Amino acid sequence: MTLPIIYTYNRPMIDQNTERQIFSISELNRRVRQLLELNLPILWVEGEISNFACPSSGHWYLSLKDKSAQVRCAMFRNANQRVKFRPENGMQVLVRCKPGIYEDRGEYQLIVEHMEEAGFGALQRQFEQLKAKLSAEGLFDANNKRPIPSSIGHIGVVTSPTGAAVKDILSVLKRRFPAIKVSIFPTAVQGDDAPAQIVNALTDANGCEQLNALIVSRGGGSLEDLWSFNSETVARAIAASRLPIISAVGHEVDFTIADFVADLRAPTPSAAAELVSPDSQQIQKQFYRLQQMLSESLQRNLIGFKQQLTHLQKRLQHPGSKLQQQAQLLDHLDIRLVRAMQNKLKESQQKSNQLVDHLRIQTPKKQIQDGNRQITDSLKKLIKAITQKQQSMQLKLKQNMHLLDTVSPLKTLSRGYAVIRNSDGEVVNSVSKVSHDDCLTGQLADGELLLKLTDKNNKTLG
Repeated sequence: MTLPIIYTYNRPMIDQNTERQIFSISELNRRVRQLLELNLPILWVEGEISNFACPSSGHWYLSLKDKSAQVRCAMFRNANQRVKFRPENGMQVLVRCKPGIYEDRGEYQLIVEHMEEAGFGALQRQFEQLKAKLSAEGLFDANNKRPIPSSIGHIGVVTSPTGAAVKDILSVLKRRFPAIKVSIFPTAVQGDDAPAQIVNALTDANGCEQLNALIVSRGGGSLEDLWSFNSETVARAIAASRLPIISAVGHEVDFTIADFVADLRAPTPSAAAELVSPDSQQIQKQFYRLQQMLSESLQRNLIGFKQQLTHLQKRLQHPGSKLQQQAQLLDHLDIRLVRAMQNKLKESQQKSNQLVDHLRIQTPKKQIQDGNRQITDSLKKLIKAITQKQQSMQLKLKQNMHLLDTVSPLKTLSRGYAVIRNSDGEVVNSVSKVSHDDCLTGQLADGELLLKLTDKNNKTLG
């Protein structure tokens, strides 16, 4: 904590013989406030929050305490709006404040201008903020993780050369698989210079072409001790590494940003060494088992070859006997060839005869005769159909003429009727449609009459 700067000023000597100066309570409180503000202008104070209150005005009122004392504090709304967390009772905080007095009640208090979490709380908040930032950028995505090689011949270890972590790693590798070559890239693992040294060690390790993978490690400790592995520069250096990286920082319950960015997290440095090294005893047992299987397989193959050799020896014959068999086979094939040629010739002769008979049946003369006969039959059918159609149409015509004659108006006129039309050619079917001296036309069966109306009688017949 920064020590306050104490300001002093010369106080006038009070002459006991002079008249007494009497202060009111308000003046006394104001003088005391001025003394505090002059001597303690700005302070940084760390303490635990108690009696926290936030009324409707938005101002914060609280007490800060340690093991043996406490002080009242006030943080007004225009200042507490910039605080990124919600204070709670029991929370350890660091405040920047000015001392003063609440004059109305004469109470000493601190006016807080800035507040931040102290100790572990602040570090934990920084941890969560960086974790969220890198996660949003995709540095924790499983798709970006590099696979750890199944067979490692040369491993690099980025850690403190004097720490317990490197001793645990070397001990496990020596016990499990001493053939693995180990390169130590020394670096500080805590302190202000540690992040830069870790990044440089990672860069040097990536420049080593013989390495198959890296272990970034340190022993356990508090959050402050492990804080170098929560550095953003270290996290980005791990993400940019061409070599797959195993993070083994702290104990099993400890988690750092390096654990999330690395390709694989080991709960402890010893566990990281076990992950990259096979068990030599198990490999030796597997080797003996394979050696036994190979020996048994060779024995089985030798027995099989001996049996096959015996069988081939029994099948081996004299060359003269083989020639006799081949000669007999040649004679048999000659007989089959002659017989096959005779059968093929006979089959071809039969097929030729069939084609000649088929050609005779398909002669053009017969097809022409069949065509003429079909034309003659079709012509007879056509004439018969035309005749039947003509007779049917004549009969229908007679029926229509008779029906037309029956309803013909001329036939009606021949019985003494007439059709009267006016000068416009309209048929007169009522006396009311004509007037005196109208010229009318009367159509009879054999001609027309011109009529002139002299009188009309519109009496309705009865």
